[in-house]
Amino acid sequence: MSDRQPVLSLSELESFLFEVFPQIRGELTLESIGPMCAAMRLPVQEKHLRPGGTVSGPAMFLLADCTFYAATLAMIGREPLTVTTNLSINFLRKPAAAAPMRCEVRLLKLGRSLSVGEAYLYSSGVDQPVAHATATYAIPPK
Repeated sequence: MSDRQPVLSLSELESFLFEVFPQIRGELTLESIGPMCAAMRLPVQEKHLRPGGTVSGPAMFLLADCTFYAATLAMIGREPLTVTTNLSINFLRKPAAAAPMRCEVRLLKLGRSLSVGEAYLYSSGVDQPVAHATATYAIPPK
């Protein structure tokens, strides 16, 4: 685990996210941040379901991508043009229908220009992770 600490508090990060990414207000909840990590929750609604009544891949992708963004911004500060350069997700098992989902991100490497990490997505009522993702974010030069 890194000894680097977040440069933004939870409330500062949440405020900044809503400022630069207002479409997530009411969609995702920032639950926690820490050294090189963050967690967000998706309160699954009908619009997040696919045929068969399970949470859709795009909804899980949204949760993973936004949580990576939050984890990176917590560590580097207010850099809204930090962008996803790669995100790969493996769907491991069926999430519970219409149950809240939680994503936990851990940054594995944080450099001057790239942030690399992994995420586990959990569905309430399912013991094991329902998805695993890896991501790389590009950090704009100072």
